[in-house]
Amino acid sequence: MNLAHLHSPDTLSVVEKFDISGEIAAVTAFGNGHINDTFLLKNKDRKSPDYLLQRINHHVFKDIPGLIDNIDRVTSYLKNKVAKDFTSGKGQKVLHLVPSKDQKFYHKDLEGNYWRVYVFLDGSRTYDIVSTEKQAYEGGKAFGWFQAQLSGMDPMLLSETIVDFHNIRKRLSDFYATVDQDVMGRLSSVGSQVEFIKAREQSMSVIYNWGRSGVLPKRITHNDTKFNNILFDKDDKVACVIDLDTVMAGHVAYDFGDAIRTIINTAAEDERDLEKIQLNIPLFKAYAEGYIEEAYSFLTAKEIDSLFLGVMLFPYMQGVRFLTDYLQGDTYYKVAYPGHNLSRARSQFQLLVKLEEQSEHLRNIIFSTIAEHEKSNQNSTR
Repeated sequence: MNLAHLHSPDTLSVVEKFDISGEIAAVTAFGNGHINDTFLLKNKDRKSPDYLLQRINHHVFKDIPGLIDNIDRVTSYLKNKVAKDFTSGKGQKVLHLVPSKDQKFYHKDLEGNYWRVYVFLDGSRTYDIVSTEKQAYEGGKAFGWFQAQLSGMDPMLLSETIVDFHNIRKRLSDFYATVDQDVMGRLSSVGSQVEFIKAREQSMSVIYNWGRSGVLPKRITHNDTKFNNILFDKDDKVACVIDLDTVMAGHVAYDFGDAIRTIINTAAEDERDLEKIQLNIPLFKAYAEGYIEEAYSFLTAKEIDSLFLGVMLFPYMQGVRFLTDYLQGDTYYKVAYPGHNLSRARSQFQLLVKLEEQSEHLRNIIFSTIAEHEKSNQNSTR
């Protein structure tokens, strides 16, 4: 590998640690991620791929070797599944980690930073905002396929990369401790939001309780199903599910609910004009159709029941997290103005109110989609 064209000695020293083919001609910042730093490595050799170099945020992820091991296990399992049955892949590619020269899939530099390299999927693109039903449908298929392919893998093989990430009881415990402390003196301005949280505490704990009792099985889930964690090709077909740092044991409703939270809201996550927050139900329906088409084969009846609960849970949980951070003095989320986290919390709670108003309709969409899928399968086997 010839690195003569690289101008940064720091980047040069990191890239040299990985088993990269060809000649890297340029390094540029890539994407707009808030957690990791990502760089595109352009290859001068047209017969060799481009690469993505990432510095992993070890302040957020405390066990980088465990995280990398999770990704290696999951991607190896997916590659083996697709290799055995190409039809199951639906054309999706799988992320490919590049080993370091000491046969690890990461490199730790002298300053304690952790780095990894992926092969870059050329011609792919992401969307921060879902604008069409086709995109929503393909997104549902992407995460449904991801869960379905991994449904036979033991989730206990994976490390917990962020402890209690989707544990609503832990989020509420942290929230109430913050309320008691009121370190910034902000509690008096959020009385209605505190009451909103308290009024829904039990109903929002159902998935947690079902999981604790064993009614809901643990699966391998993505746990960060923002829409920009899907790569699309030029025809808006799914190319690959990406950002596997939070892949670990969880419940399917977590992935479904978080994805819906990001696509059904007609306004921004921090919209201050609450009147602008409405529901894009056609996108909800399209995503549900794509997801159920791929995931139905492995879902239990209770998991199907939990999907709608996940839709309700995630704006609630995200609102709890935003309000907790506001009361703590904005120590976790970046803020653009005073009260930004409070605006975020209010926006999420307003989204939940809208979901509550349409709860029967949305639940019916899920179950009617399942009924249509079952009918289609019966007709195809006759």
